[in-house]
Amino acid sequence: MKFAHEFKEALQRGGFPEHWVESAVPYGQLKKLLKKVQQELSDLGLDRETMRQLLTAHRTPSAVGPIAMAKYHLDPNDSRLLRPRLTVYVHLKDGVAVDASLSPASRDFVKELVSKASLTQDDPSTGTKFVEHDDIVGNELARLPALSTAADPSLPIREQPLQRIEVPLVFDGEFFQILQNDVASLDALQREQQESMEAEILDLGQEVSEVARPSKFSKSDLSRWREIFELYVDARIFFSTQELDHGARTSDVAVKQLVWFQSEVQRRGLLSKFKLPASKSTYQHFLALNATLLRSLEFQEINKRAVAKILKKFDKRTSLGVSKDFRSVVRSDSFMSDTIAKNICARMVTEVVSVVPKIDDYLCPICFSIAWLPVRLVCHHVFCIRCIIKMQRERKRFCPLCRANVVMEADITNLDENLIKFLERWFRKETKEKQKANEIERGKELFGDSYQHTSCSMM
Repeated sequence: MKFAHEFKEALQRGGFPEHWVESAVPYGQLKKLLKKVQQELSDLGLDRETMRQLLTAHRTPSAVGPIAMAKYHLDPNDSRLLRPRLTVYVHLKDGVAVDASLSPASRDFVKELVSKASLTQDDPSTGTKFVEHDDIVGNELARLPALSTAADPSLPIREQPLQRIEVPLVFDGEFFQILQNDVASLDALQREQQESMEAEILDLGQEVSEVARPSKFSKSDLSRWREIFELYVDARIFFSTQELDHGARTSDVAVKQLVWFQSEVQRRGLLSKFKLPASKSTYQHFLALNATLLRSLEFQEINKRAVAKILKKFDKRTSLGVSKDFRSVVRSDSFMSDTIAKNICARMVTEVVSVVPKIDDYLCPICFSIAWLPVRLVCHHVFCIRCIIKMQRERKRFCPLCRANVVMEADITNLDENLIKFLERWFRKETKEKQKANEIERGKELFGDSYQHTSCSMM
């Protein structure tokens, strides 16, 4: 009752769209149906303890390992709909179970079931038949010696052929049909939401490209957006690639990280530094998209928790043990997985954040400053021209990254002209600073440490 109330409250206070709430897991309905499942099993003599004994009791034939005396399967049929099946495997003699490992309660259940069904050996119309051991082992490769379907008094009980009894149940099928349909509905809702967010991300990318485009003669907010996106990446709001906290974030953690990101933007006064009015509306669009993803993540989490809770309650009341099997047999592409945050974050980085190039992607791996006048070696690794000149002077022949013998053959033809233009456009401030640093370093090489750099001035 406690979780049912919490679940209902979470849906109400989450601010979710009405059609989302209508698609939520019908937890109350499933709880009521679970009572019917429990009652149906009880009417058959299968209380929790009897069911547990049947599922955990084993016999050990000579050729294979232990075989359970009962199995509960959630097998999907051709249309992928779950078809729950409770199957009991027993040795019968004159309609009486003769397995020594059966408890008195389990023995009474089998006797009553056989009596009610008026089962006869190998009669397809009765719901029971003799089976060979390889039918029971299932996917195991081991096989027992083939046994005849006729009882042989000379054989010990454990080597007598087994009878498979399909226990007729109704309400468990209804329970899992509702649960499976709801998971499918949540899958469809999440796919629809992901497609909507991906389309919105494309629009946002266009907006960012407009306000962050570098320009010599008009206003641009390139530097402000670069700093905002650096903060956003550092916040790792929905997904982290760091070793200590690798993987998708929970909604609680995502909220904290999003709040931290917004507070840092405010603390640095980045919004007040915007030169273009459109930048503020673009930033609000960016925040709104993150809020939508956060709300979708929260909705997914509370519904996944509801599924886990109702399956755990199902197992506790019936001892049928389906919690682990349900996720593997139900083919859920998105709802039962954690891919939505990862996929949307990847699109956000590709279509929005990457619109503004990061300086970290264009640093020389030797001096760790921008690779101004970049030299691309034959091995395709890029270094700034000053670092290449220094290596050649010191007769260092091997690339510092891949150890290819290519450094000494580099010359002016290795200058990457396209990259030079790109860096001049997107990192004007950084390239000017690096150019000045190169000139100072070159001046000190020629004139000594007393060299003082001065800019050229026209008279």
